[in-house]
Formats: sequence, C-alpha cells, structure tokens
Amino acid sequence: MPVRSIVLTVYSIAVAALLLAAPAGSGKPVAARTLLAVGDIASCEVTADEAVAKLVARTPGTLALLGDTAYDNGTMDEFRRCFLPVWSRFLPRTRAALGNHDYAIGASDAAAARAVLRLPAAGWYSYRLGAWHITVLNSNCAEAGGCERDSPQWRWLRDDLARSRGTRCVLAYWHNPRFSSGKHGSDVRYAPFWDLLAAARADVVLSGHDHDYERFAPLRGIRSFVVGTGGRSQRDFDSVRPLSLIRQSGTYGVLRLTLRPSGYSWAFLRAGGKPFSDTGSGRCR
Repeated sequence: MPVRSIVLTVYSIAVAALLLAAPAGSGKPVAARTLLAVGDIASCEVTADEAVAKLVARTPGTLALLGDTAYDNGTMDEFRRCFLPVWSRFLPRTRAALGNHDYAIGASDAAAARAVLRLPAAGWYSYRLGAWHITVLNSNCAEAGGCERDSPQWRWLRDDLARSRGTRCVLAYWHNPRFSSGKHGSDVRYAPFWDLLAAARADVVLSGHDHDYERFAPLRGIRSFVVGTGGRSQRDFDSVRPLSLIRQSGTYGVLRLTLRPSGYSWAFLRAGGKPFSDTGSGRCR
C-alpha cells in the first residue's frame, strides 16, 4: 500500500457565513441546501476513503462527518497522516460529530479531533442550514458527562430545541445509532435524546458507528439513517430491527440530503463497492 504524503492545507475559518439562511424579515426566499453525511472514514491501512473523498469533491454541500474520522485511535499523528492529506480540503464546509475512536488510546479527551475539526470542548452544538435547525450531539456518554435525562447534554438539547421552536424542520446527528441492525446494534442510551427530538417534532436523525448503510421508517415521527460508509471497512448485519426498510453492506459512499423549507429528499451516492442506491423524500412535520 503506498504511503500517503502529509499535506496540511490552510483552511478558512469564515465558515458560518456559508451556512446562514436569509436574515429574518428580509423577505427573501430560503433556498434549498445540501447536506452530505458520512461516518467511519480515514485509515492509513485502506484507500476506500479516498474514493469517497473524490465523490465529496464533486458534490457541493455542507459535510456532516458522523464520527470516527481518523482510525484507529484518533491521535494527532493519525489525523496528520491518514485524514488531512485527503480530507483537509473539505474542512471549511465540515460540521463533525465525535465518535468513539476519537476518544481511543492516546486521545482520551478527543483533543486531536476537536482541534482539527474545530469542535467545542463538550462536543455538542447546533447551527442553521437554510431553513433547517441542525443539532450535533456527542454520543460518547461517559466522556460527555452522561446522556441520560437531566445530564448536561440532555439539558442543553432541551434548551436548544426550545430555542428552535420557530423552525419547522429539524435534523440531528451523532455517532452511535439509537436504532441499528448492524454489528453494534441499537443503543438505548440515546432514548432520552430521541424523546426530546420526538417531542420537538424533529424530522431526521443521522448516525454512523456501524459500518453499513441502513434506513428506517419513521419512529415516533423521526426518519433515521445509519451511514457508516466512509471507507474504513464494511460489516454484515447481525439481525434486522423492526421498521428497518433498507440495508446495504459492502458499498462505500455518502448520503446526500436536499433540505427545503418544508421538506427534504435523500439519495445515497455510491463511491465504490457493490452497486446500490436509495432515494426518497419526506415533508417536515
């Protein structure tokens, strides 16, 4: 396997202006925006993530990285050698979540991931993308101070969703999926997050962690996707969860979401592996 050259790209910090919708009261229509979602990405042991990066390069839109960005341990050395040479060009349009490998051996505070991806210390935040409110959570519960009801992150999410009540469309993402048919399966630790999002009439939840693609029918009104197809590896499904509609292992790529003021559409864009596609649309609640 060829050794990747270390290429560190200077990138702009003026990202927010690219993500803001038209100012309130401006009278201007809010255009549709594109969100590209993918997790479980870069390793110096594989090259599939390079094909995914080529796909991202020719597909405009904000890039939602769903965690486990640099394998295996999320160290600064691994980010420099395995992630930045291929993915640094996308950092100005990246909005990332933290994965479990970002807190692995030698990176227990996810310092490298937070520095490279410009994330807040706690790992959770929100932003506006066109007409949509986007919330990013930290699914590493122990490191984040808990995911249970009344934990600091739960209280922040409750308040964040309350502040977004004037926004019709809401999307959230984090690394470990609440529902999954993959190797790691569903994780009940995120039920409190799901409860808050369902009560706020959120529309879409995205996750990675399981190295596959899966789409569920709406559960309590929320349509969820697992998109662990960034290049690290692929794994078979262990069992099929109720309301799992589409499952695919052995294909790399990204999920493209087109976010409109009152609805959305999705398309899985293949970058390599087995032939596969998944498309559809929905309306905000």
